[in-house]
Amino acid sequence: MLLSVKNLKKYYATQKAVDDISFDIAQGSIFGLLGPNGAGKSTLLRMVTGIFYPDSGQVLFNGEAFDMLKHVGEMGYMPEERGLYKKMKIGEQALYLAQLRGLSRAEAEKRSKDWFARLDMNSWWDKKVEDLSKGMSQKLQFVTTVIHNPKLLILDEPFSGLDPVNANVLKDEIFRLAKEGTTVIFSTHRMEQVEEICDHIILVNQGKKILDGTVKQVRQDFKENVFSITLERAPTALPEGIEVMKQQDNTLVFHLKEGESANGVLQYFIGQGYMVGAFSEILPSLNDIFIRLVQGTAAARAFQEV
Repeated sequence: MLLSVKNLKKYYATQKAVDDISFDIAQGSIFGLLGPNGAGKSTLLRMVTGIFYPDSGQVLFNGEAFDMLKHVGEMGYMPEERGLYKKMKIGEQALYLAQLRGLSRAEAEKRSKDWFARLDMNSWWDKKVEDLSKGMSQKLQFVTTVIHNPKLLILDEPFSGLDPVNANVLKDEIFRLAKEGTTVIFSTHRMEQVEEICDHIILVNQGKKILDGTVKQVRQDFKENVFSITLERAPTALPEGIEVMKQQDNTLVFHLKEGESANGVLQYFIGQGYMVGAFSEILPSLNDIFIRLVQGTAAARAFQEV
């Protein structure tokens, strides 16, 4: 495991910001750290990067106890709160931040220009940060985060302010980096992005980990026996083992009653002479699952409104 978090705790006065959270992240994976606003995600990330010290617990990096001086240079952290110098020219800023990461001037310039070309930013080199839109600033922040080739890349709401085209460009780069061995922690409350990007996820709410697993397994674990079937004509009769939730033309969405089998429903319609165009199980989205898990908590309203 590239990163292991063991029983981390962080309290502020009477608030338990992070309450005994553990997880492991394999090298080259894209790991989703999810939860509503105020759930403890940012505090957790700041302990992983050494910005905050935990009240108790341990962070292991590549099997070793995390050492700020030894390991922080192998991390890249793009926080939700941006940290760019507004009066500096964009090219100068990229070079400056790259050299702070230990790159020589020549190597900093080479990598900066490579990344600017990759993200279609060449025309920005002499502009100032204050002249950029939020989305353009986001791309610059991403470049300065990855320019030193970190082993662990932490992205907190990386697509904020980006239009769909640039969001896809950044997604492609995240996938490429992971394929080349970079481990990515992706923190967000946008569930549709998680389903598309992440291999493994945890959900944090009110400082506690309440869900941990692969995206595929989580959706399987919360399935509710809901299916969709499309016939060549609208049915005149239905099997007793289903409850129709929605019907549109020749397509039925139904809940399969306990003890009944999906294969039995399929055989019923075939036996009645219907041609079946499509038949599939409908798994809940991560958004539906997470809303269900935080429903009724103090964070539920904020989670749903974001």
